[in-house]
Amino acid sequence: MTDDQTRKVAELLKGERFAFLTTVMKDGRLASRPMTLQDVEFDGDLWFFAERDSNPVRHITDSPQVNVGVGSGGTWVSVSGDAVLVSDVAKKRELWNSAVEAWFPQGPDDDSVVLLKVEADSAEYWDSPGGRLATVFSFVKAKVTGERIEGGENEKVEL
Repeated sequence: MTDDQTRKVAELLKGERFAFLTTVMKDGRLASRPMTLQDVEFDGDLWFFAERDSNPVRHITDSPQVNVGVGSGGTWVSVSGDAVLVSDVAKKRELWNSAVEAWFPQGPDDDSVVLLKVEADSAEYWDSPGGRLATVFSFVKAKVTGERIEGGENEKVEL
């Protein structure tokens, strides 16, 4: 992926707090759950806190392939890659904040708290400049004119 593409994905992810993390269960079915994105500059990696004995951690241990979906307003991003468990206390302390503490009162030094690092290999995004209002306007215009909706920018990028 080019630096411009990385910047575009980073720009679309900036400020997003929540995402759906999709993992593969032992039987091959997919499982998705909301997770809180840690506020770090996107460089191809996404970070989440989790409990060591949680389902996402078990799934990733069995099969590291994951997808992370983020969307709000007129922007949606889908990031695919492999997840790894990170137990490094220094990294946990670096990413620790009061919102994380609400979910994990045992603190970053506790062994039951781990990080999930998603090492992205590709992303796809849909961006409708102007957000929801522009999307609604485009939809109404398409219905009135009988022409295809102007859906904004869509790009698939390799990381």
